[in-house]
Amino acid sequence: MVVDLESALQDEEEEEEEHARDGDAPAHHPFAPPDESFDLSTTVDPSYIISLIRKLIPPNQTYNSCSSQVEGNKSQKSSSDPFEGKLAPPDGTRVQDSANDFSEIMDVIDDNNEPACEEGKVDGESGCGNGVPEASTLEEVWEGYGCILWDLAASQTHAELMVENLVLDVLLANLTVSQSTRVREICLGIIGNVACHEVLMKSIVSTKGLIDAIMDQLFLDDTQCLCEACRFLTLAIQCNESITWAEALLPDHVIRRLVWIAENTLNPLLIEKSVGLLLTILENQQAASILLPPLIDIGLPNVLFDLLAYEMSQLTSEENFKRYPVLDVILRAIEALSVTDDHSDKISSNKGLIGLVGDLVKLPDKMEIADSCVTAAVLMANIMSDVTDLAPEMSQDLPFLQGLLDILPFAANDIEARNALWSIIVRLLVHIKESEMGISSLYQYVSVLASKCDMIDEDLLDHQTDSFVKHGSSDGCKTKPNVTMALKRIISILHQWKTLKDNAEENSLSGKPHIDGSLVDKLLHCCERYIKC
Repeated sequence: MVVDLESALQDEEEEEEEHARDGDAPAHHPFAPPDESFDLSTTVDPSYIISLIRKLIPPNQTYNSCSSQVEGNKSQKSSSDPFEGKLAPPDGTRVQDSANDFSEIMDVIDDNNEPACEEGKVDGESGCGNGVPEASTLEEVWEGYGCILWDLAASQTHAELMVENLVLDVLLANLTVSQSTRVREICLGIIGNVACHEVLMKSIVSTKGLIDAIMDQLFLDDTQCLCEACRFLTLAIQCNESITWAEALLPDHVIRRLVWIAENTLNPLLIEKSVGLLLTILENQQAASILLPPLIDIGLPNVLFDLLAYEMSQLTSEENFKRYPVLDVILRAIEALSVTDDHSDKISSNKGLIGLVGDLVKLPDKMEIADSCVTAAVLMANIMSDVTDLAPEMSQDLPFLQGLLDILPFAANDIEARNALWSIIVRLLVHIKESEMGISSLYQYVSVLASKCDMIDEDLLDHQTDSFVKHGSSDGCKTKPNVTMALKRIISILHQWKTLKDNAEENSLSGKPHIDGSLVDKLLHCCERYIKC
């Protein structure tokens, strides 16, 4: 039998139009009831989000702000039982009341069925990690609903709808009464994603009791909960309400607990999150003015030194790559301390720290820890500016000079870091007395400089291209003072080498490989070219 497809489609369209004229929608595209319609641009039914919030209300909850109001924006209900009607979807909502809720909503969130919670990240930071479990227990059912909201909170539209429908009050109730660390982790994760949207931070601050409840989570012994608490507080310190959160962290038992967590945890992620929070505090002027004095009194500098020493000892371990972000955040925190007005001496006076930073700079393989090496160079520049007698000592350390030159390509996109590198290099080179050296000693310095000829040349080209040494002069470039002085010192050293080599006897370098003269000439040429610009 031959079917007229065009005729069949036309009949179907006419049937749908007739349903529409009668005010009746086709079964596969039902209209929402008027009282459940929302004027929101979202692919997720707002009624579904509201139903999820209701399903998170703890059993036997009597907290009026979440039990009597979580009914959506369009309607409210009252009952002698504060829990009655709160966990069931409202009449007319297009929400399935079964385990199929999970797969349906995840299909809406992501057409590829890959929710952010399965990847462990939401909004570039964190997600619920385990996806949606089977609803085999009450806690697992709660966990499934909570994970969905965790993912949805990454969207500002969804997060705003949640806040309007008292999700913060519901989460506060759970943080207050729940004994489950998984429930607390999910609550903190949802609040953390809500905090990613600056406009909603005031709602978090104004929710009575929520600040204290979040601070209480720092005293849990669960790693994941602590990670989420630190993630949220990091976001909180970065927002316009930073003073409020800094004051919440100020009580002695709270700030000591935070430092204790960073000092004693063995979990790399928790070290990264807790030290990251401390770094955020140090970098925020308002928060630092409140919290830095007690942090110094507690002994934060020594804690960071010990953490750095441990991470350095782990660089040769088989799975050290998992700890690279930890090493970087610790170095950044120490570097932030090194520029504080009243406490930089705590950094510059620590010889053990100077040794660790020097060892990091001298590592031969820097590719995997490039960011850490750049931070180490900036830190060393800060230290050298405070300790005037350090440069003469370090100028004798050839592997250190070579390590600095190796870092130059990694600082290509960071003008401040590049300038810090050149400031160290010039400090070292000015203490090299080439005119007083024999050819054997001078050979070692020239060998290092010549071997890094291409790196130096490329860096100088970057300076010129990025207008770092180019500021509209007639010749097109004007070098920074540190770079200019460093290049002059390199030229002087190379000329002295060529003079000694020309005057030396043929066997004067017996037993040592000769330096490639073309590399020396190339380096000399590029330095002189940029000096003349």
